[in-house]
Amino acid sequence: MAGEKILIVEDNRMNMELANDLLEIAGFTALQADTAEKGVSLAREQLPNLILMDISLPGMDGLEAAKLIRGDERTRDIPIVAMTAHAMKGDEEKATLAGCNGYITKPLDIKLFSNIVKGFLNKKDR
Repeated sequence: MAGEKILIVEDNRMNMELANDLLEIAGFTALQADTAEKGVSLAREQLPNLILMDISLPGMDGLEAAKLIRGDERTRDIPIVAMTAHAMKGDEEKATLAGCNGYITKPLDIKLFSNIVKGFLNKKDR
């Protein structure tokens, strides 16, 4: 698992730095995008092993980005975990309908975050 590429799509600098640091400590290569458009582009260029997608982004939101990633044959099988700071009833269902494989709320719980990342990477290896 170590060395695998994980794309973080997050517009909040503090959340980006926390996720990046947690991933690097675990031995992963973190790719960063601060907009959904950049995230979709990086996903297509770098083909990461996992995408951590903020739902609330300026311009195109993370759910629309997830749909675009799912619509591209090169990226359609990459697991996407939706992240949100403003968890509202129905958000998890919307994320699932957009093509996300998982859902996590912010602020990030370090242990839960680590378990989710490792869990998705382990599923991919089976």
